[in-house]
Amino acid sequence: MGKISPVAAPGVIGLSLPGLNDFFMKIASLTEIKRELDTIPGDGLVRICLRLAAYRKENKELLHYLLFESHQEDGYVNAIREEVTVAFAEMNAGTMYLAKKSIRRILRTLKKYIRYSGDKQTEVELLIHFCEAVKALNLPLRESKVLMNLYERQLASIEKALSTLHEDLQADYRGRIEELKS
Repeated sequence: MGKISPVAAPGVIGLSLPGLNDFFMKIASLTEIKRELDTIPGDGLVRICLRLAAYRKENKELLHYLLFESHQEDGYVNAIREEVTVAFAEMNAGTMYLAKKSIRRILRTLKKYIRYSGDKQTEVELLIHFCEAVKALNLPLRESKVLMNLYERQLASIEKALSTLHEDLQADYRGRIEELKS
């Protein structure tokens, strides 16, 4: 009987069995994938995209963004802002525990939408809106270390993304950021 080793196999957390490493598929690099995609005809790419979209919800959401939303970033930002506003309005803030849980869920979804866009101005705009919504809740942020840390991390994320934008855009956002810090 083979000896079980505590070393993790690729793709498996925990234990590995001798000879099992050969079983797992070697993942190609992005360069190799790009090269291979260049050789595939158009209808083959459509089949691959549809298969990816059917596999995971995030893939389908990203594909939706790329096909329908990416060319109108302002509309995308406004739709996400509206979704965040509605989520905060429907949030259960009866206890601090439920408020923290809801705020984390909203932020997780917001970060996913920001990742889809990849645009720093969109990131700044959406995170500022999120922080304004948190501040408007009138929760005792200073009494909850978790919420205060979350809020401060978002302010730091805004500052980091803002530093990559043009100086004129930075000046436009500075007033709103200073208001969030007070």
